[in-house]
Amino acid sequence: MSFRPISYIGRSESVMEGAGVPVHRVFGNESTGATDPFLLLDHLKNEDPTVNMPGFPWHPHRGIETITYILEGGVQHEDSLGNKGVLTAGDVQWMTAGSGIVHQEMPAPGMGSTGHGFQLWANLPAAEKMTSPRYQDIGSAEIPTVVEDDGTTARVITGSFWGATGPVTGIATDPRYLDITIPPHTSRSLPVETEYHAFAYVFEGSGTFRGASAPIPAPTEYMSESGITEPITAHPVENRNLVLFDRGDEIRVETNDEQLRFLLVSGRPLREPVAWHGPIVMNTEEELVQAFSEYRDGTFLRHG
Repeated sequence: MSFRPISYIGRSESVMEGAGVPVHRVFGNESTGATDPFLLLDHLKNEDPTVNMPGFPWHPHRGIETITYILEGGVQHEDSLGNKGVLTAGDVQWMTAGSGIVHQEMPAPGMGSTGHGFQLWANLPAAEKMTSPRYQDIGSAEIPTVVEDDGTTARVITGSFWGATGPVTGIATDPRYLDITIPPHTSRSLPVETEYHAFAYVFEGSGTFRGASAPIPAPTEYMSESGITEPITAHPVENRNLVLFDRGDEIRVETNDEQLRFLLVSGRPLREPVAWHGPIVMNTEEELVQAFSEYRDGTFLRHG
């Protein structure tokens, strides 16, 4: 087994999205090499319900998948295919936009004062960018939770982990999406596919991620940005910290006096060109221009 060196630790930043909703941007809108096939991760957590009210009105997507994971509150969604529904605590929606969809995501009425959840964008390979849109709506009860003897738990949304397999299937980049909780004063190793890019995002508590004992240089675009020149062997992490890992098949986490909860996400990198503007991600600038031209002239939707 080889521990993954840590190549970057950083903090999410506050940005405005949708019709004026503040979110914590974990990563996105920059070079995607270190997170490929994942493009963007937003963390929504607002205690004041009026802050969430503007929501995310009608907007298009093409060429990507959006993964919405709700922890508290609710999201009411509707799209150009006629789908409607509400996501509540613990639910996941894995939407493959494919050739194009127009949808909106708004706060669900009567769901309490807190909105808390995540939206992750995953890129689609060139061969699947123009496939038919589809949804995988997963209720909380369908997501398996594995509990280890030391009290560590893992909700498995997609992929296989500790003998459980998540309900989301048929994703080209073979992702693993886990919600991990580690109790206080615990040291835990977690397996990660060696050849896949992986990241952790802490959203509760603090602890320490430990990498290889003898690090090797692993430069990424994030390193120069943060001043890091070689992998970090051990570093404390706090709430709203992003951790990127270099290659290896295992990560090591240690907790202190408090519980640590984080997303652990990995996937097969596509290593394809990325042409990205707003909610549309293609492989070339020509494809991007065509998509926006079709959206303006009303020919954007190929299905439904």
